[in-house]
Amino acid sequence: MKRIVKLLGAIALVLIVAGTLLAGGAKEQKEIVLNFPSFWVGQDSKSAPVAELIAKFNADNAGKIKIVVEENPSPDPYRTKINASLAAGAVPDLFIFNPDPTTFQYYEGEILMDFTEELKGEWAKDFQEGYIQASTKKGRTKTVPYEIGITPIWYNSDLFKKAGIAEFPKTFDEFWVACDKLKAAGIVPTSQMTGGVNAWTSMLWYSHILASIGGPDVWNRPLTHPQYVEAAKILLRLYSDGNTTKDAVGGDAGVSGGHYLSGRTAIFINGPWYIGRVKKDAPAVHAATRLAFAPAVPGGTYGGLIGFQLSNLAAANTKDQAKREATLKFLRWMTKPDNVKMISERSGAMFALKYQLGDNVDPLLKRFVEISNQAKFIVPHFQSQYPVHVTQELGQAIGAMVLGKATPEEFVQMLIRANK
Repeated sequence: MKRIVKLLGAIALVLIVAGTLLAGGAKEQKEIVLNFPSFWVGQDSKSAPVAELIAKFNADNAGKIKIVVEENPSPDPYRTKINASLAAGAVPDLFIFNPDPTTFQYYEGEILMDFTEELKGEWAKDFQEGYIQASTKKGRTKTVPYEIGITPIWYNSDLFKKAGIAEFPKTFDEFWVACDKLKAAGIVPTSQMTGGVNAWTSMLWYSHILASIGGPDVWNRPLTHPQYVEAAKILLRLYSDGNTTKDAVGGDAGVSGGHYLSGRTAIFINGPWYIGRVKKDAPAVHAATRLAFAPAVPGGTYGGLIGFQLSNLAAANTKDQAKREATLKFLRWMTKPDNVKMISERSGAMFALKYQLGDNVDPLLKRFVEISNQAKFIVPHFQSQYPVHVTQELGQAIGAMVLGKATPEEFVQMLIRANK
């Protein structure tokens, strides 16, 4: 009898252990959900291909990993929201990291997932040289290089032809003559803007002008250097004498881009990610668009470009190993060269990965690659060199200068005060 009791007890113990193991197994197999707030949605040219990649990833990992996209259609509010979340330590599972001095400060501490070791191994071979290094601070790589951009001058060759201009001017002396010809033909020369979080279009113009003045070493000079006032004088002229639209002061990216898409302005600045938008919304403008280097200032350099890391991929740090592995699996999927090639060919965006464009790629995107190869030098833009509050002040300073409330010298002083 005692044997039977012991045997029954042993069987019960086995069943309990087995049940525990089965319960543990079920727990281990529970689907990992990663939330991904993203502005690569809506009108963004990458929205469709990115959505397809995420859907494919979810299908391939059904029941194990699920990426849930939180749509944030506008980049500026998105970045403001992410910065606020980072400052509060409430980091999303996955997010798009804007590489600049303000956001790189969040490498300090432990809120971001660290990819240093992974990006020293086989994964690193998929990236173009230099971008992992650019995303590494104090020996730690806490974001994954992803979208990059160059921002040459865009111009509508049909409108130039209408105004009797054969090619884009190589100097600012020639540029002002071309502006007068465009205005005589009833065409507003340039798109500008002081709104948004960074006065994007005009910030890029200011960067190009500074690059012509200062060359490859332009950002080694402090804000007190005379180059900033010299560039401000040229920027002011871009806003004067009908050289831009009347709503440029206070206008945002929709205003600046909208005028170019509608054919109201002849000259614009943006990156390759905008190709999909212009091709979809303004096919005639897309067909007429050509790219050029910015005009050279008197005595300055011609042939420089503004280029930069545009968006990195990042994730919240976690002690949950399964969640970390799921995150890494998704990031490797998004950086797979064939997947990046697909996004690039369909959207016009450029990436920090090694990939070859196909034969049927958009001709404007091919021109982006060509002009990048032809550049004498490529330097980052103004925004990348200063904290976000300085860039935010830039739009206010341009507005004050254009409205006659500040001289070019006072414009620069506003930036200097903001930088303190």
